Amino acid sequence: MTACQELAVDVGTAAACRSLEVPRATFYRRRRRLEPSEVDVKGRRKPTRALSETERDQVLAVLHEDRFVDKAPAEIYATLLDERRYVCSIRTMYRVLESAGEVRERRDQLRHPRYSAPQLLATDPNQVWSWDITKLLGPVKWTYFYLYVILDIFSRYVVGWMVAHRESAVLAERLIRETCEKQEIEPGQLTIHADRGSSMTSKPVALLLADLGVTKTHSRPHVSDDNPYSESQFKTLKYRPTFPERFGSIEDARVFCQGFFPWYNREHRHSGIGLMTPEVVHYGKGELTTTQRELVLAAAFRIHPERFVRGTPRAPRVPDAVWINKPKPPSSESETSRMPDKGPEQGMPRYGPGRDRRSPGILGGDFSEPILHRTGNELKFVGQVSQSR
Repeated sequence: MTACQELAVDVGTAAACRSLEVPRATFYRRRRRLEPSEVDVKGRRKPTRALSETERDQVLAVLHEDRFVDKAPAEIYATLLDERRYVCSIRTMYRVLESAGEVRERRDQLRHPRYSAPQLLATDPNQVWSWDITKLLGPVKWTYFYLYVILDIFSRYVVGWMVAHRESAVLAERLIRETCEKQEIEPGQLTIHADRGSSMTSKPVALLLADLGVTKTHSRPHVSDDNPYSESQFKTLKYRPTFPERFGSIEDARVFCQGFFPWYNREHRHSGIGLMTPEVVHYGKGELTTTQRELVLAAAFRIHPERFVRGTPRAPRVPDAVWINKPKPPSSESETSRMPDKGPEQGMPRYGPGRDRRSPGILGGDFSEPILHRTGNELKFVGQVSQSR
């Protein structure tokens, strides 16, 4: 074994074992039985060129000198060379420091803050707006136009939009200001929700909203579900049959939007607001529309009541409340769910008297008792007897 170890230093472990016909597994197993001072913590033989403990202490003493307190090992290495001294390599300095527990990241590590989910409630128009920006493909690759859209989440009414060459906080500020003036927003009336884009979180927009008395909220990073109404509206826009693959110019994009948004507000029957148009709901005509629809349905029911198996049909209604991230109700376990199931081992038979087949575990009511017939070692079901309590 000693000969194999000596030869392995010169030609390598595999070649030494092959020439001496010693299995490598045997070589490694016997080497692990060497004295602890001859192997490292992982059971590997220490290289002959490794520093001794005394030399490592000397290196550590040099690294601890006051003049090197704020210098990296590379600087210490170069300084010692200029002084005509060589202690060890830069990598060995790092190894010595690491073994002494003195190598770590000294900078403050960035920790992403925990963002809570925004929870917004709207029970009427002009209480909560959602706004976002989407890209429209330009005439050639890597060219875009930017569509700004402000949407009322209760009525789904697009209260303001704009197409621009770039995404800009100044343009966003102007659009929000003009839209608030057009909708006659009072201080303290409105909350505007957006994602965390640069324009949405910009200082000009924040100062404007503060001046107007408008509360601003933001989505969590990379969570599109926190701004669902704007995202849904963009999908409706881009899935229109007439939506082009690319726009030839910004004027083409504006012309398309000038046709799309009137259609969306005045003609598009939205499934989220009782199949009414956003304009009807935004301007308070939802109840009148529902009443008119139910009169039509009632007349149809009087003519052919047999066609309505559930009675007089009702028209779809506008929701009373619209949420962004509606809070989940607290879970309440029923008493029965907390009661342990009493099986036969607790004195409650699974069938027959004492257990209702319709309501397992509850006494009373009708139950059926099976009739079994034994033939040798077999039991056969031949019928059942219904009884009442």
